[in-house]
Amino acid sequence: MEKDPDKRFEIDEVIGRLCSMEDMRHVCPTRSGEGEPLLSNSAVRRIVELASRLMFPGFLTDSDRGPSVMRSVMTIECHELRGLLASQISAGLCFDKNQSAIPDADISRHAGSLADSFIDSLPDLRHILDTDIDATYLGDPAATSTHEVIICYPGFKATVSYRIAHRLLELGVPVVPRMITEQAHSDTGIDIHPGARIGKGFVIDHGTGVVIGATAIIGDNVKIYQGVTLGAKSFVTDDSNNPVKGIPRHPILGNGVVVYSNSTILGRVNIGDGAVIGGNLWVTRDVEPGEKLIQARADNFRSAR
Repeated sequence: MEKDPDKRFEIDEVIGRLCSMEDMRHVCPTRSGEGEPLLSNSAVRRIVELASRLMFPGFLTDSDRGPSVMRSVMTIECHELRGLLASQISAGLCFDKNQSAIPDADISRHAGSLADSFIDSLPDLRHILDTDIDATYLGDPAATSTHEVIICYPGFKATVSYRIAHRLLELGVPVVPRMITEQAHSDTGIDIHPGARIGKGFVIDHGTGVVIGATAIIGDNVKIYQGVTLGAKSFVTDDSNNPVKGIPRHPILGNGVVVYSNSTILGRVNIGDGAVIGGNLWVTRDVEPGEKLIQARADNFRSAR
């Protein structure tokens, strides 16, 4: 069957307009050399999968991993992880060279060094994730085992992605950490910026709708429920009335804080150690250590006449 020449002309004309540099406001940064790596969502997802498998062997795979083959399989997967990480870190450094101080000739070597540093930190990452698992299990009467937490809980899944992304951000890796946490956001409904600082024993119960901003600081043994927002109250703006980036603007939660469902805490406020924020509250002030904020009882109000 012959193609409709008129339709072919219409498609060619549309493609020409789409490729017009004069009409293109947002252009992907150009690569100066042949064969430079490209950012890949599938590669980034595989990085998280491999790192998770290495930290929790046997839990997150369909294949049998008996003791006799576990070390060999983990070695193979670690090499795969190293290669993917080095490639995606290189791609991130190439993505916007105007923001990178790394000379082009050194990008590959630098990316490999960062990948090695990340892999070296996996035992420490697992140690802190173990505290998240234990806190989740001990704090949830519905949890039948720590194994169930690893396999089933979306709060833990989002926390794993956050801790991987945060470590990469600490190492100076661009773009990739945000890709990791946004993939977790899409998978779980939990939005944790990789720049947030979160202590050990962290628990997100249920989790859907949780938002934790980039400059939030969370202490040890903190528990938050679904629908909680740790956000910004307002923004310092520049001369063009655009928000100034990098200014601390999110809450600080002390050790042992509990925030119940659908509460919103905004601004650079301090929630003291052991404080409890009840459900459905709007908090924009500091909360003293041990203080409990709850809604007034309904019977304290008279019906409007």
